[in-house]
Amino acid sequence: MISFDILLNAFVTLFVTIDPIGNAPLFLGLTVGLEAARRRRIAIRGTVIAFGVLTLFALTGTAVLDAMGITIDAFRVAGGLLLFYTAFEMIYAKREERKAKTSSAVAEEHIADLAVFPLAIPLLAGPGAISATILLSSELTVAAGSRWTGTGVLVGLILALMLLSAATLIAAELLDKYFGRTGKLIVTRLLGVLLAALSVQYVADGIRALVAT
Repeated sequence: MISFDILLNAFVTLFVTIDPIGNAPLFLGLTVGLEAARRRRIAIRGTVIAFGVLTLFALTGTAVLDAMGITIDAFRVAGGLLLFYTAFEMIYAKREERKAKTSSAVAEEHIADLAVFPLAIPLLAGPGAISATILLSSELTVAAGSRWTGTGVLVGLILALMLLSAATLIAAELLDKYFGRTGKLIVTRLLGVLLAALSVQYVADGIRALVAT
């Protein structure tokens, strides 16, 4: 039987690792210059993809990564390096320049790209969230006394967190209309620096864990 304390602990763990509130300002920086409708599509698509990724790991544990010979720590380093590239583009306004030059068809492809990376992976379904999902899968299975009951509860929690994430990201874009062009430039570059710091932390944590093993 899964107690309320175990359920609350699982929810808080996923909330902290998925971090819907912390990802909202980064989402604004990544989608600067896009219309509200496109931002909503990115937010919804990104959370759906992230839900699929975390559900996959809730069902299979580390089997997917193990099959490819990849550890969570190596995944963390790779995600950090890719995030750093995105942060570099934000700081030097490369993303905005590219959006200004793209056609409508390419812009739609860009939306799909943003939803997958970096929104779904690694911001929402990053190494921390994946690790937490794998650990909680085992814990909830033991508490429930049934693998499928424990996994079902975990998938329900992931769904709740992704719905909360989608709502937070969509609400965050309402703040965009209060920024002028100068304000958007300042916010984008500031968030780019913060994203760069986050990516370096990802890489540092991954390297530290790899060296320790």
